[in-house]
Amino acid sequence: MRAFAYERPRGAAEAVQMTAGGTMPPTVAPAQFLAGGTTILDLMKLDTMRPLRLVDLGDVAGQFRDISASAGELHLGAFVTMAEAAAHPAIRRDYPLIAQALELAASPQLRNMATLGGNVLQRTRCNYFRDPGWSACNKREPGSGCAALTGVNRKHAVLGVSNKCIATYPGDFAQALIALDAKVEIVGPSGARVLPFGELHVSPDKDPSRETILQPGDLITGFSIPASALARRSLYLKIRDRQSYEFALASAAVALDLDGGSIRDARVALGGVATRPWRSHEAETALRGQPLGEQSFRNAAYAAFVGAQVQNQNSYKPELGRRTLIRALRQVAAMEA
Repeated sequence: MRAFAYERPRGAAEAVQMTAGGTMPPTVAPAQFLAGGTTILDLMKLDTMRPLRLVDLGDVAGQFRDISASAGELHLGAFVTMAEAAAHPAIRRDYPLIAQALELAASPQLRNMATLGGNVLQRTRCNYFRDPGWSACNKREPGSGCAALTGVNRKHAVLGVSNKCIATYPGDFAQALIALDAKVEIVGPSGARVLPFGELHVSPDKDPSRETILQPGDLITGFSIPASALARRSLYLKIRDRQSYEFALASAAVALDLDGGSIRDARVALGGVATRPWRSHEAETALRGQPLGEQSFRNAAYAAFVGAQVQNQNSYKPELGRRTLIRALRQVAAMEA
């Protein structure tokens, strides 16, 4: 790990001031935030990220560590840990998708440290990104190429890919947020703002080094999720090589609002198969107004992967993704809500 300066601001405004400035993506900015540290420290040890300063948010965390559930929405502070959110009774009862996505991510030790805000910003596990010994990585070195296109790409994305990058977004919690129409709260040099969570991450077609719309100095402070029948009848299904401490090969975050034997509304997000948190509007459209049953589920699954682009080693992913989605829809349809 390279030498770096360490600073600990007393509040959010001071933290923003310490990291603001410049136009480069925050993921390569010289000053980086430190919250739970479960991602940034790993990347610094690998020499993938080389910040000159770490800004420790420990004294900021208390301002944004609330969990509040009302009749209208669930609010999560960005410094709530994954373990705290997954164990909260109101989340387990009314937002099971969120609790399951968090429980199926990482190890208990990491879930006790990792914050919700940091979790949605975790970077890809693509080996060509994480190992600086590989020179061709547009995400790490813009314009250098993408070694994964002709290299080992069994776990790489098939949705949202480009000829510049096929790295998979690794998170689980983000799929739950995008499926349930969450909003993200941000403070930055220009003040506070709220935007749909689906607008936070960007595709790699133009600039793979830029993963979100955040600018240096922008700090995620919280998330809000509307209460709904969809949220209550929801679940997260994760398929992986092994059952513990492994990232998804394919996952599905699904929610249904039923009207007797028909589907009034649906939400579908896919993980492990896309370059960013992936909301499948195609699958949702295929489900709305349709009878509850196997044929509707299959139609939605095929609609979800119409635009898939495979590489030499990940051609299995569209079929695995379809089967994962169908299985998730079967399970959520059988829930009592």
